[in-house]
Amino acid sequence: MHWRSWDLNLKIRLFGELITHTFFWMYFPFMAIHFSDAFGKKEAGLLLTVPPLLGMFANLAGGYLADRIGRRTTMLMSIALSSTMFGLFAFSPSPWVDYIAFIGIGIAGSLYWPASSAMVADLTSEEDRRLIFATFYTAMNIGVVAGPVLGSFFFVHHRFELLLICMIVELLFGLAIYVWIKETLPSHQAGSARQAFSLKEQFQSYVVIFRDKPFAIYIGAGVLIAIAFMQLDLFMALYVKEHVPIQPLVWWGDWSFSIGGTSAFGWLIGLNGLLVVLFTLPVTRRFENWSDRNSLVLSSVLCGLGLFLMGFTVNIWLLFGCIVIMTLGELIRTPVAQSFISKYAPEDARGQYMGASSLQFSIGRFLAPLTIGLSERLSPVGVFAVILGLTLVSALLYVYMFRLIPQAKKTDAHVREP
Repeated sequence: MHWRSWDLNLKIRLFGELITHTFFWMYFPFMAIHFSDAFGKKEAGLLLTVPPLLGMFANLAGGYLADRIGRRTTMLMSIALSSTMFGLFAFSPSPWVDYIAFIGIGIAGSLYWPASSAMVADLTSEEDRRLIFATFYTAMNIGVVAGPVLGSFFFVHHRFELLLICMIVELLFGLAIYVWIKETLPSHQAGSARQAFSLKEQFQSYVVIFRDKPFAIYIGAGVLIAIAFMQLDLFMALYVKEHVPIQPLVWWGDWSFSIGGTSAFGWLIGLNGLLVVLFTLPVTRRFENWSDRNSLVLSSVLCGLGLFLMGFTVNIWLLFGCIVIMTLGELIRTPVAQSFISKYAPEDARGQYMGASSLQFSIGRFLAPLTIGLSERLSPVGVFAVILGLTLVSALLYVYMFRLIPQAKKTDAHVREP
């Protein structure tokens, strides 16, 4: 699907989400440091466990609202909340107000993404969906790469101005959505928007969704693979910092440029981000004829293998190779996972399925730090072996899930098996 043929909704949102995500990553990576300085490391660690838990409920609420009151309305509500919270953060008189604003921004984002993903699915055909989700994922990761670099200066030296600009950017994006973006909620669902909001009905809707056995297995497999992916800045960071010595990265004669420990970790993360930005679309095109099942299974195996091999080396170039393997798994998985849910979910519950699907990342983010405690009892190879085991179980669950999906609902029945 060529860019020129994209719906205006998609074009505006792609550009808007690129800008807002870049500004988000200009402050977000520094919040752990900010709260550690303000409250102490132990207290900050406890405080930072709260946003992911609240995000789980906000994701579910966002999916429910997207199906009840509309994608556009839910997105506007989210942006109104995030704009308010950025303003509160900018003019905050204390670290506790900073924390409240930080939670509010996180909740706003969790409300936004199910509606955003559902709108993409509403406006695209099955054959184009992977590539379009991949394009949005690339835009998001441009922000992930550029944001922290800019934020290392602006958040530290011009925090008030940065947060104020974040608020203004959110307001402008909200205005663009209000003026140019049209509602995509299917017409037969629009009438239900007039009914009163019901927590009981929301709960009952999600009970029905999680009784969907293939979908429940999909969430379980996703939690396991999310735990593995999130080791990039958890156990992998600890391993590289403690075990990778300072060593030449490049050299010429008597001159050399050396990295190790924390600096090596920075290079590994930078390589991951660069690969995501440069190769998401090419990899998506290369695997577009693969079935969803085979793509998800391969991505799980590659992710686990890349991490596991790290435990056997401290050579920086071999570690780069491990990151390439792991990142390839990430690039194969992300567009497929988003496309699969949009195809699998019933049209009248697409937003709720999108919201429920995001639980795999929230739960994975909550459980992933357990590897740090595990490292006190196991060697690095042992911890990486446990992570590999989780990814292999994830791959087996994906195989089992696709066997459970009825033939009429298989998302990849028309696609050849490689």
